[in-house]
Amino acid sequence: MTEPAHGAHLAQLNVATLLHPLDDPRIAPFVEMLDPVNSAADGAPGFVWRLVEEGEGDATGLRPAGADVIVNLSVWETRQALWDFAYRSGHLEAMRRRREWFERHVEAHLVLWWVPAGHLPTVGEALERLSDLQAHGPSPRAFTFASSYTADEAARHLPAAAPSAHP
Repeated sequence: MTEPAHGAHLAQLNVATLLHPLDDPRIAPFVEMLDPVNSAADGAPGFVWRLVEEGEGDATGLRPAGADVIVNLSVWETRQALWDFAYRSGHLEAMRRRREWFERHVEAHLVLWWVPAGHLPTVGEALERLSDLQAHGPSPRAFTFASSYTADEAARHLPAAAPSAHP
């Protein structure tokens, strides 16, 4: 894959409101999918990074958006790499079954945005982008797969921060 313009990577956040606690038997099929799906993401072409709770294999214990809301935050080399993982891998089965485990969101629950290569977004940054999308609709600063922007179009919205030092 070629490097996107300006050395940018695509960050994504999605949030999901649980219908039941993670230890509830009705959520067990979702919990059982976590390790295989996360392993597939880690090995997927174009994968850069994903948020995990310290000492854990995923981020389901982190609840920055509410006690019953889980977050998924990751970075990918390209939009196509993320699309391929989301819609052309075992991840698709989890998406097909999401109504069994999660409330239907009325507002946007997925946001994409470009970051400088090497920058690992914080949860606060990610939630701010989601809030921007919900309040103002898609823009080069915060968008969706259906309303995508290129890294060139988003260049003026890239953070000026130096690369993060997440583990």
